[in-house]
Amino acid sequence: MSNYLNHTSGWKSWVFTLDHKRIGIMYLVAILSSFLLGGIFAMLIRTELLSPGQTIMDADTYNRTFTLHGAIMIFLFIIPSIPAALGNFVLPVMLGAKDVAFPRLNLMSFWLYCFGAVFAVFSLVTKAVDTGWTFYTPYSTTTSASVISMTLGAVILGFSSIFTGLNFVVTIHKLRPKWMTFFKMPLFLWSLYATSIIQILATPVLGITLLLLIAERTMGIGIFDPGLGGDPVLYQHFFWFYSHPAVYIMILPAMGIVSELISVFSRKTIFGYRAIAYSSVAIALFGFFVWGHHMFTSGQSTLANMIFSLLTFSVSIPSAIKVFNWLATLYKGSISLAAPMLYALMFIFLFAIGGLTGLFLGTLATDVHLHDTYFVVAHFHYVMFGGTMIAFLGGLHYWWPKMFGKMYSEKLAALAAALIFVGFNMTFFTQFVMGTRGMPRRYYNYPEEFTTAHQISSIGSYIMGLGFVLIASYLVYSLMWGKKAPGNPWGAATLEWSHCPSPPPHDNFAEVPSQDTDPYDYSIVKYDEESDSYHLA
Repeated sequence: MSNYLNHTSGWKSWVFTLDHKRIGIMYLVAILSSFLLGGIFAMLIRTELLSPGQTIMDADTYNRTFTLHGAIMIFLFIIPSIPAALGNFVLPVMLGAKDVAFPRLNLMSFWLYCFGAVFAVFSLVTKAVDTGWTFYTPYSTTTSASVISMTLGAVILGFSSIFTGLNFVVTIHKLRPKWMTFFKMPLFLWSLYATSIIQILATPVLGITLLLLIAERTMGIGIFDPGLGGDPVLYQHFFWFYSHPAVYIMILPAMGIVSELISVFSRKTIFGYRAIAYSSVAIALFGFFVWGHHMFTSGQSTLANMIFSLLTFSVSIPSAIKVFNWLATLYKGSISLAAPMLYALMFIFLFAIGGLTGLFLGTLATDVHLHDTYFVVAHFHYVMFGGTMIAFLGGLHYWWPKMFGKMYSEKLAALAAALIFVGFNMTFFTQFVMGTRGMPRRYYNYPEEFTTAHQISSIGSYIMGLGFVLIASYLVYSLMWGKKAPGNPWGAATLEWSHCPSPPPHDNFAEVPSQDTDPYDYSIVKYDEESDSYHLA
């Protein structure tokens, strides 16, 4: 049967493709390659911190390693992971469309991503950046490291992000079937829509900030460097005005995936659909007003600190609405613990810890003590890894049969999920304890009293790494020798499962789906024992 994978052949048919599905797969390969590189740097960091003093690298190499880990994971993996890879693949199919609104712009955004990644990798082979992934001035304007190539790469990646966001907004507005109103869209599309708005509005601020940084380094213009009459705190304001909304670029699509998974694997209509949809937009809006909570100790006025603290707490309200509605959906549901659902449940647990520990950092009195300690590192990873990465894995397992038409081993998937869950909590929960006891982040050396906690954290990272190796193994195995996937193995009611075969044809649908369906009405799909699949009733 013809599908998007065998519709045409040869490398040119991929490199110059305008098919959103192939572009999504190319993004997936590029993003997972970036994750592998960033993960290797993470393992090197944790190995170095097994003992005080030098273990496997000197202090300068350590600074470069954690900078590259942060920059690669943030700019090359977490920000583009769900929207660019999974979003590109499933958004048009969930809409009942044949492609995105601007296929050529879509391909251009992918190659801009690759071009920006080349600049980032170039800074690896020259003098690697050692500023930290935030490129804080004045050090980033005076160090001899390859700051210009790394920041220029980030600017190019920003254009890729903006183009993807524009494409998604226009696609959602213009290519929906007439019967699909905004409140009949799957919640994953709501999350991508809110994310796209942030990408379009916030990313230019980062681009301009980094270009100003490059101008200061190359032309000696005093913008951020106090030695030239500049203000380093101004850089922090510009940087965090983008980077805190960027947190929601990372987490909103993850929340959209979890909304899909919780509903499908509970066999229940999502509880409070409109509340979840509106909360996605609310998070996108509030995200623009809270950047100052990163700067409580930087000399802001007391009034500004109080206002930013209050606004920070306000963000927790729409996030809490989502968690409450997911738990209400689970209540009395017919729960199936398939691999995607395991990751959805992990997300709720880990994201709750990440969110609640954020309250300590949003509170002025406790943030002064915890600022720039390992408590911040742990909080950040519980939100970004325990949130975005875990949801990405859930979405990857959920849509894998749709992407490739092959099933993976559920037993190995459950084992890998358990390894990642145990390893993650060993790695980062101990860092909360270290942070409250005063262990600063980014430090190469540390007092001996922290040795045991660092060793537990490092062992946890190895367990987590083993889980990722296992995932890569069974997914690659499934491509070669996996069982053929049924058209709708999960019994989902959204269009990509209910109206489209697996893998999808080149044009997705022979004709635009005309059936006016509720994306969470599971009465329209019935299980057929003979084919071990779900079909429209």
